Amino acid sequence: MPLELLAAVALLPIMLALVLMVGLRWPATRAMPLAWLVTAVAGVYVWKMDIGFVAASTLSGFGGAVNVLIIVFGAILILHTLRDSGGMETINHGFYGISRDRRVQVIIIATVFAAFLEGAAGFGTPAAIAAPLLLSLGFPALAAAMVCLILNSFPVTFGAVGTPVWFGLKNLKTPVEAAIAAGQAGDITTFAEFLKAVGQWSTLLHLPMIFLLPLFVNMMLTRFFGQNKSWTEGLGAWKFSLFASTCFAIPYTAVAFLIGEEFPSLIGGLVGTALVIAAAKKGFLLPKTTWDFGPQSTWEEDWTGEIATDEKAEFKAHMSQFRAWTPYILIGLILVLTRVNFLPLKAMLNDIKFTIPHILGYESVNFSMKPLYLPGTIPFMLVAILTIFIHGMKPAKVKEAWKDSIIRMKNPAIALFFAVAMVEIFKQSAHNGINMPSMPLSMAETAGALAGHTWPMFASFVGALGSFITGSNTVSDLLFAEFQYATATNLSISHQIVVALQAVGGAMGNMVCIHNIVAASATVGLAGMEGMLIRRNSLPLLVYGLIAGAIGCVFIYVLYPGVY
Repeated sequence: MPLELLAAVALLPIMLALVLMVGLRWPATRAMPLAWLVTAVAGVYVWKMDIGFVAASTLSGFGGAVNVLIIVFGAILILHTLRDSGGMETINHGFYGISRDRRVQVIIIATVFAAFLEGAAGFGTPAAIAAPLLLSLGFPALAAAMVCLILNSFPVTFGAVGTPVWFGLKNLKTPVEAAIAAGQAGDITTFAEFLKAVGQWSTLLHLPMIFLLPLFVNMMLTRFFGQNKSWTEGLGAWKFSLFASTCFAIPYTAVAFLIGEEFPSLIGGLVGTALVIAAAKKGFLLPKTTWDFGPQSTWEEDWTGEIATDEKAEFKAHMSQFRAWTPYILIGLILVLTRVNFLPLKAMLNDIKFTIPHILGYESVNFSMKPLYLPGTIPFMLVAILTIFIHGMKPAKVKEAWKDSIIRMKNPAIALFFAVAMVEIFKQSAHNGINMPSMPLSMAETAGALAGHTWPMFASFVGALGSFITGSNTVSDLLFAEFQYATATNLSISHQIVVALQAVGGAMGNMVCIHNIVAASATVGLAGMEGMLIRRNSLPLLVYGLIAGAIGCVFIYVLYPGVY
């Protein structure tokens, strides 16, 4: 079968998911099982994989999904525990009153604070917290959803303690180690070094948008939701915006280079939030004039949803700010203590391992879990339990938090089980009965032939497509990392930078990801506005991808042409 036809067949389940979820508005719980089925059929009838091999790959994918779902559950549990302990309202009370300027509130809450939430928890947590917070502060629901979705981009590559990198790129272990063994990997001597390098390149590719995107979002805010419909009013807070970006970008980049891929967003967001709030309280670089929305009587009908926006937001402090923030402080501290190599805790947690080798007798299909090293257990679930005592929660509130968290797992579980299973079949299709490239390699070779050396300009948009379809940067990386790696191999260009463009694209795709848009809209009571959000958010997505692609081209062809 011609390679181009193989590539078209491999692309079919992806396009099917796109049509079902975007065109027909199917939920991922229905679309992803069907996409998996088409992938399985293609594996059996086109790539001539044994049915048992496809079944084993599916089981391995289900196991991989369990690893991610444990993290998702821990993240949701932290959120609900703080909600029911009164800690979240106390945090909101602390934010309220720092500044009445809506542009400043966007910078503090939707940029640096949301970046910390993404780094600590990921999986939609920033939208679940930041968008309702903005709504309660007096934002129109549509504005709250828009700004939170767009700004939940550059932190996402390292969301949930780096999960999109260390888990999303795990399928590259075999080709990277093969390149190392063949002496073709340059200075890279281990797969861990390769992942760290990808994280470093990703921060550099994100860096311009860390400074430009908050400015652009505030311009969109004043243009679409201001009384004067002005783009330039959004620039009124430019000094404070650039200061906040600097407070985030320096630790974000430093951590990627000095520590690794797990902490850039978490540490950058934590340090940035602390510095920006302290500066705002002192009035440092704040705009001289305060910008606000007009009276609610002048708002357009589609700005608001089922949840009313308060003209005058009021929050109650149920405890001290330090006590309310203690769970997040513990999360950051425990994550650092259990991830740095010079302490014994990392090795101790990694030693506890559960494996299922050679699933159904197929040598290349395996499953592995390190239950205590997964951040869903330590620190998320651990801190959720400690919060019961730190915040003095009543048993009824504890029960409610755990019950709601378990209920919330149904839809993510169904979507992730079949999405990761589909990706595993993609991966295992390398072991086929037709002596042809795997599904990702077929697409890579065809795409590389079509795009040629302009590929770096398109690489990030492929990552964005993956997030748009699957609702996850992690799954986008699982889906397309091998594709990107193989394309770099075929074009003899830097593997690290091309894979970093994939990781950056998977992050920026969160702006238009249908899952995130639906979830963020639901948290602020919006319905039927998903199309408008996709259209508006597509503009910053396009700008993001073009800038990342241009920088990638400069890195690959001008500054570092020899990087592995």
